[in-house]
Amino acid sequence: MATHVSSWAPPRRRRSRLVFYALAAAVLWFGWPIVRPALEIPLYGLRLAAMPAPERLPVPVQGIRPRDLRDTWNAPRADGRRHEGIDIFARRHTAVLSATEGIVTRVGQNSLGGNTVWVMGPGRQMHYYAHLERYADVRPGQRIQAGMPLGYVGNSGNARGTPPHLHYGIYAPGGAINPYPLLAGR
Repeated sequence: MATHVSSWAPPRRRRSRLVFYALAAAVLWFGWPIVRPALEIPLYGLRLAAMPAPERLPVPVQGIRPRDLRDTWNAPRADGRRHEGIDIFARRHTAVLSATEGIVTRVGQNSLGGNTVWVMGPGRQMHYYAHLERYADVRPGQRIQAGMPLGYVGNSGNARGTPPHLHYGIYAPGGAINPYPLLAGR
């Protein structure tokens, strides 16, 4: 005797399934404008992480040319530290621009960097902008393009008493890397 499996379900169960599918369709159809922004940044973050790290970067201070830069990487600092970045000197209030596309991950203060902005760029590299006088209109979670303003050159944090400058650092998954060759095109 052969048994026949039917797709029949009790009316109550069938009704529950219909309601579930109708609600799911309604959320997808009408709720997509609400759901989409919530998914956009995480999906973009995954794409950024999969991109290769840049081999060249524009100088992140408006009006400063690559030939104006000095390599301050690994210079000795107080308490036996080494300089993990490059100092780019410029007039106070000069615009600091994002060197790469990415997502602003942090806007805030710390004792060394003062007013700082962190941007996650391609290749999971974190770009660190420090000693800012003030911030541009940026917030954590914001998607940005290369060249967008992040803040303005200053001497906040442990740079008080020094000429205004941007401390620019790049941190790859394996640790800090020297930004100078990327900015100078070497």
